[in-house]
Amino acid sequence: MPNSLNSTNRTQNLEQASSQRYDLIVVGGGITGSGIALDSASRGMKVLLLDKQDFAAGTSSRSTKLIHGGLRYLKQLEFGLVQQVGRERAILYQNAPYLVYPEKLLLPIYKSGSLGFASTSFALWFYDLLAGVQKKERRKMLSKQKAIQEEQMLSEEGLLGAGLYYEYRTDDARLTMEVLKTAVNYGTYAFNYLELNDFIESEGQITGVKTTDLIKGTSYEFSAKYVVNATGPWVDQLRKKNSESLDKHLYITKGVHLVFSQDRFPIKHSMYFDVPDRRMVFAINRDGKVYLGTTDIEYHDSLEKPLCTKEDMDYLLNAANAMFSKLNLIAADVESSWSGLRPLIHEKGKSPSEVSRKDEIFEAENGLISIAGGKLTAFRKMAQKIVDRIEKKEKRFGECKTDSILLTGTSAKGEEAYVSMRNRLKKYEAKFNSDKYLVKLLHTYGEACFAILDKAEDSLSLVFAEIDYCIENESLEHLADYYSRRSGKVLFAIEEMKEDQEAILAYYAKRRKLTEGEQRREQDLVNQLQRESKCVD
Repeated sequence: MPNSLNSTNRTQNLEQASSQRYDLIVVGGGITGSGIALDSASRGMKVLLLDKQDFAAGTSSRSTKLIHGGLRYLKQLEFGLVQQVGRERAILYQNAPYLVYPEKLLLPIYKSGSLGFASTSFALWFYDLLAGVQKKERRKMLSKQKAIQEEQMLSEEGLLGAGLYYEYRTDDARLTMEVLKTAVNYGTYAFNYLELNDFIESEGQITGVKTTDLIKGTSYEFSAKYVVNATGPWVDQLRKKNSESLDKHLYITKGVHLVFSQDRFPIKHSMYFDVPDRRMVFAINRDGKVYLGTTDIEYHDSLEKPLCTKEDMDYLLNAANAMFSKLNLIAADVESSWSGLRPLIHEKGKSPSEVSRKDEIFEAENGLISIAGGKLTAFRKMAQKIVDRIEKKEKRFGECKTDSILLTGTSAKGEEAYVSMRNRLKKYEAKFNSDKYLVKLLHTYGEACFAILDKAEDSLSLVFAEIDYCIENESLEHLADYYSRRSGKVLFAIEEMKEDQEAILAYYAKRRKLTEGEQRREQDLVNQLQRESKCVD
């Protein structure tokens, strides 16, 4: 079977895919849909996945980018959720060690905060117990003096001490991509920019979908025994298209993050801290930057283009300045931002922060299966629920095995595999006169980074080699998608993004044989991406 993620063969792959009949069509190429594709394909199902945007363009590239055990859910007494996601992050760390790695967090405790020193100590201990945290990563409690020694940016007034504990950091868009690539290795056909126009029914049951390729404008029909709606914030839109009665519906909230240079936000540790309205936010170190978030407000505007507003920015700046009195952050310090939408299940009378992050499945009379809610960390279990439901009816595909499936970027499990890959990078350091960028490349592509490095001679040709890889292996259909979800440069390296942009666009245009009009369109999309990374008035 051809690699459907090779976009140089897109039309051929679509034609071949449309001639097949599937066990399952997954609508939605975020982390939930990609997880469902991997679980079902690894059990032997014939699977098609489609998304009307780029893969991970919605919620799955706009989270806080943590595979975390859910300390805030402990506060809400959701013990089962804490236990589940704690186990899940351990599985992910084993199966994708280049993408999921420990991040030490400092939790400062103030007299005016929501928890005291003793209650925080107990909460973190209980958290470690529920989440099954290994001994070397268990919480440590720090006195006021030791907390200040550990983090000099802390305000001393009212400080009681701090807790030091671990979460796991990831790149959500890259995780989605790697899960999807692994599903494709198991035989899944996957296409971005393929829009679902309508469902096909026979004798009152859904038997397929009608679609349009948004790249070429061609229409395709696909048939399947089951169709799953895993479109995140768009779940209700598809349920309405299916003429369902929405007895339960989504409650969309928006979360915003701001990115700063670490020189301007010089914290030693990533942190999780109280803000004046009693919520809590993260400040996370990443690649010489610090990102701050998140907000949690009800949202009713465009699902495709949620933006950071001045109000969102002011909220987070005030939160950081209240915690770190020496910072005095202002709007000009914000290098970039992103906004994401949470597709929660509506619960009457609850505020955005109080609504449960649990997932829920809806099955229509005509067979459409929809899943909504949930967390990035729990995507594998969400996928298992969906595929188990199908297997209960089919009784021929067996049990879930994704807990032991390595993602495409690694050939071995856990920390030892990651250390081995880091050691392999050393032979490239002299060639590229860089250590940090090589590590970023490893964290982005895993073992595939070595083939990219072998093709390149300098920093510019290294970007060209990256783009080639993404075209051939990750359905890169627009250069803006490289800057956003493939590399994350628009968020964490926006100045670097601007440096060789003209040469990179020229290379991309030549590689894709673009007309002058198509090249202008690509430039417009990149410019639009940069504008969207800024907060708007």
